[in-house]
Amino acid sequence: MGKLQDQMQMVMELKGLSPRTQKTYRACVRHFVAHYGRSPVELGREEIRGFLHHLVSDGQVSASAVNQHYSALKFLYETTMGQVWEGLQIPRTKRPKKLPVIMSQEEVRLLLSRVPTLKHRSLLATIYSGGLRLNEALHLRLEDIDSQRMLIRVREGKGQKERYTLLAHFALGLLREYWGYERPTEWLFPGRPVERPLSPSSVQRVFQRALTQAGIAKPACVHTLRHCFATHLLESGVDLYNIQKMLGHGHASTTAIYLHVTRRGLADLVSPMDHWEGLEPSAL
Repeated sequence: MGKLQDQMQMVMELKGLSPRTQKTYRACVRHFVAHYGRSPVELGREEIRGFLHHLVSDGQVSASAVNQHYSALKFLYETTMGQVWEGLQIPRTKRPKKLPVIMSQEEVRLLLSRVPTLKHRSLLATIYSGGLRLNEALHLRLEDIDSQRMLIRVREGKGQKERYTLLAHFALGLLREYWGYERPTEWLFPGRPVERPLSPSSVQRVFQRALTQAGIAKPACVHTLRHCFATHLLESGVDLYNIQKMLGHGHASTTAIYLHVTRRGLADLVSPMDHWEGLEPSAL
């Protein structure tokens, strides 16, 4: 496996896969090899199908994780080993389509007010301001904040795609106050040691504590702020195309899910039950 692993690593680097994707693919292939205790060279279609079926039937991993394994093995066999993947006839697991959790603008403000440190409050406000993924926000540098054009440059986007998104005046005010105290030099939100950005898990912990203290009983996480950004823009009349570009979505269908959670178009509608004037629930 050593030589094949080195070959796969070289191909991933040549293809420009992000360090995060490379790490995920390596872990998935190791999982596959450990499952059978044999080299991938000795394993074929039936073993791949059996392994993926094991992941699905075991119920210990999500559909997303199963598909990560699928993509990693496809890269290994097709791109690294030169086999025709389509000929293996291995289906991809369907992910259940779940609507994202959305907080109101009032809830977002309340949440931010419960974040104890200026550093984390500035980070979470920046994520909501531009609809950033957590990893994108953690890899921001000082020069990525364009206060003249009120834009954020995202250089660590998914698929290594750069883009610009919105910088709110409120977020800029927090960032300026934060910079005045912390004076970060390389990463905008450095961790410990300062040569590295903050860890995602530490930010999630801060978010969950603030969520609890704000009394918001929704199964939200940091990524929820990205969903809120898109939904609130849609509700204010911004078109899907511009939201798609700011989020960095490759396909409009990915952005279209926010049509299902926005209240735009629903605000003027009335439930038929609201026509039951004068009838109290106790009368039923």
